[in-house]
Amino acid sequence: MNQDTICALATGNAVAALGIIRISGRDAIAIANKVFSGKNLEEAASHTVHYGFLLEEQKHFTEGQKPTDKGLQAIDEVLISIFRAPKTFTAEDVVEISFHGSPFIAKRILEVLVENGARLAKPGEFTMRAFLNGRIDLAQAESVADLIASENEASRKMALNQLKGGISHEISDLRNDLLNFTSLIELELDFAEEDVEFADRTALLSLLNRIKGRLHELLESFRYGNAVKNGISVAIIGKPNAGKSTLLNALLKEERAIVSDIAGTTRDTIEEILHLNGTAFRFIDTAGIRETTDTIEEIGVKKAREKIETADILLYLFDESDYTAAEVVDFIRGIQRKDLQIILLQNKTDLADNSSFSAEITKALVPDFAKTLIKISAKNQTNIDELKSELSTFVDNLKTETSTVITNQRHYEALQKSLQSIENVEAAVQSSITTELLAYELRNALEALGEISGEFTNDEVLGNIFSKFCIGK
Repeated sequence: MNQDTICALATGNAVAALGIIRISGRDAIAIANKVFSGKNLEEAASHTVHYGFLLEEQKHFTEGQKPTDKGLQAIDEVLISIFRAPKTFTAEDVVEISFHGSPFIAKRILEVLVENGARLAKPGEFTMRAFLNGRIDLAQAESVADLIASENEASRKMALNQLKGGISHEISDLRNDLLNFTSLIELELDFAEEDVEFADRTALLSLLNRIKGRLHELLESFRYGNAVKNGISVAIIGKPNAGKSTLLNALLKEERAIVSDIAGTTRDTIEEILHLNGTAFRFIDTAGIRETTDTIEEIGVKKAREKIETADILLYLFDESDYTAAEVVDFIRGIQRKDLQIILLQNKTDLADNSSFSAEITKALVPDFAKTLIKISAKNQTNIDELKSELSTFVDNLKTETSTVITNQRHYEALQKSLQSIENVEAAVQSSITTELLAYELRNALEALGEISGEFTNDEVLGNIFSKFCIGK
């Protein structure tokens, strides 16, 4: 265990009413006591707050000025909170200094703490210590960063559920059940010469089937969890002058994109975020897709096609004055993929609204490529609310019955690995392989499940996870 005492600014490095600096480690209280004018902090009870002044050595004096008896001067009037191990966030002694929120004062306090034996904390080091000291597991540690980054009520609730041990409890229960069978299989190895069987293979298959079902449920929840956490990518595409920029402005209710009758106005992608029912939708206005000899416009078209490849939802604008039904159908068939939601928008209905035109398109796409078609006028903002409702419905349809929702990419990949390991064990049991090989597959499955909570991990993974945290957390 690292014996260094660390310190960092826990609040933003900007002018504010108050700021907080945290200290954690074996010497946290002693270091704070060296620079505090007030109660002897080393005698203070845990979870108490003390008023006084934070001091620094007075190194320079003006002409005629005399140093104080101790050669110290006050940096700021502060409140110091004492938290004694192990009932702290890091499970170490922790001190929090509350001061007037000047960035200069914060810098000076940190300098004084370092001068007296502390060192500046690395990103995420407080949370890493909480993990290494057994205060929280790795999944809970990652949820701390998610909670800080949450931008809506849904993401806050998900992160808080993870912090309270949501996925950790799920995985722990699955591992414990599997561990019981693994112990029996390992016991069989000790009695290999006597050809005895302690683990009921039928019961083991039943357990594996239950674990597989739960892992599938958790994996299926990731698409919804990722949507809530990171937002939904929505690409607005169509020919030049289809009304894409007008639609973006109508959705945002502001003149964000330049609108012109001149085809090819948008040369680059424009991205804006709109929150609908608690979910962030990242709208991307793209360049009009067409064959062109203009070098700059060609780059824009290429970017538009790239956005199609990564989008969650595609808003395809067309109107009967510049499209044929066959042209629309062919384009949709060419870009269709399993994880892409396409919404057809028949635009400029204020100019023309031929119902047979839209009917021909939907009939051609059904049943293999059934799509939602909404008639709009981006210019007059007709049926824009209907479009927003359809977007919200997309998110609602991603929801699953499970109470634990996966939002973390690392958890998702670990669950995939766990599922593969469980399937390997299942295949091993069904093919009646040797007990030794079965034990090997079971150990792999247990390790894969343990990667989520951090029971099996390495320094490289830990370094990557905690380096993404802010300093002071």
